[in-house]
Amino acid sequence: MKRIYKITLLVGITILVSSCHNNSAPNYQYFPNMYESVGYEPYAEAKVFKGGKEGQLPVEGTINRGFEPYEYENSTAGYELAKANLKSPLTEEDRNSGKGKELFEIYCISCHGATGNGKGKLVEREKFLGVPSYKDREITEGSIFHVETYGLNAMGSHANQLSAHERWLVADYVLKLKSQL
Repeated sequence: MKRIYKITLLVGITILVSSCHNNSAPNYQYFPNMYESVGYEPYAEAKVFKGGKEGQLPVEGTINRGFEPYEYENSTAGYELAKANLKSPLTEEDRNSGKGKELFEIYCISCHGATGNGKGKLVEREKFLGVPSYKDREITEGSIFHVETYGLNAMGSHANQLSAHERWLVADYVLKLKSQL
C-alpha cells in the first residue's frame, strides 16, 4: 500500500513540475542581449558615422588577417618580372616533404596530367584543349607561382584554394616534373 502512495506522489510531482512550464511566456533571462542580439542594418542611417551610414568601408591600406601581399601585378609585364626575379622561400626540408606532389594531384593533375605532359583526364575527354606540356615551356618557379596566383588563359587563379606556401610547394613539384620530362 505504501508503494502505491509513493508512486502516486511521484507521478503527481512530475505532472505538477511539467505543467508549470509555459512556452508563450519563457523564464527570465539573465543578460537578455546575449540571447537576443540587436540587429543592425548595414546601410541604415546613423548620424554618428561619416557619410551617415552604419556600413563603413575599411581604412585605406587595410589588409585582411592572414593575407600576404603579392607585389607583382596581374599583367604580362608582371608575369615577366615574376619569371625573372621571383624566388622561392622554401627550405630544403619543405622541398622534400612530398606535400607538393599531394597538392599537385589534387588541383593540377586533372588538366596537366601526372607527368606534366598536358594530357590530364579533362584534356583526354576534350573538356579543355591546348594545355601545354611543361617541357614545351620556359618556366621558372616565379612564373609558376605567378600563374597559380593570377591564372593564365583558360587556367583560373588558385589563390583562393591554396595558400602562398602551398603554391610554392606546387611550383617546386612542377619544376621537378619538368626536369624528368
